[in-house]
Amino acid sequence: MGSGELRIIPIQGIPEARPGDSVAELVLAGMAASSLAGEPGDVLVVTQKVVSKAEGRLVRLADVEPSPLAIEYAARWERDPRQVELVLRESVRIVRMDRGLIIAETRHGFVCANAGVDLSNVTPGYAALLPLDPDRSAATIRRELCELTGWEPAVIISDTFGRAWRNGIVNVAIGVAGLRPLRDYRGLRDPHGNELRVTVIAVADELAAAAELVMGKTEGCPAAIIRGFAYEPGDGTARELVMPPERDLFR
Repeated sequence: MGSGELRIIPIQGIPEARPGDSVAELVLAGMAASSLAGEPGDVLVVTQKVVSKAEGRLVRLADVEPSPLAIEYAARWERDPRQVELVLRESVRIVRMDRGLIIAETRHGFVCANAGVDLSNVTPGYAALLPLDPDRSAATIRRELCELTGWEPAVIISDTFGRAWRNGIVNVAIGVAGLRPLRDYRGLRDPHGNELRVTVIAVADELAAAAELVMGKTEGCPAAIIRGFAYEPGDGTARELVMPPERDLFR
């Protein structure tokens, strides 16, 4: 099922998030500054960084005491041992440590670089960690938007991940509320009559990636509205996008 024409609208003018802020209120402030109004069927994509800041998931590097492993690994690859220590703390499983990069599994089940610990777009001397429960964060944003204005978009919290076998990074969904994150085509037939047996599309990831095209990485625009996409409403979560261990051929 196609959606026809889509619009992707950046929300400019969102204030800098502080611990304790309501992300919903920040988004609405940006929409007011940009003269935007929500519409039924909208999808709101918000970057992980603004959510982490509002939820106080910031760590002052000066307060981090690195372990011997972090010190040894950082010295070998000219990394900050305090950031390495945070990566180790945020990991439940180390997939690989090599050439200064750590591929790790987080407590959410995400397999990503540096367990999502990031020093970009934060005050120098601080690191941002992933939200503790991004699906709950997305649901909170959606509920508060509805309570404040009656606007109830589907909400995606996005973050930037690398991809095996491909150069470049893309935004993916780490939190979802109000839509089904996967579109299952199995059992349907293509235009040639062939039955689709394995095709399941990660629509939440595709929407997150599309939104990044207008938000950018250096423009200070942490949210966008996608309009015109015929998503399937439902109580979906980003955890549905995580490959279960029994199907993961690369563990």
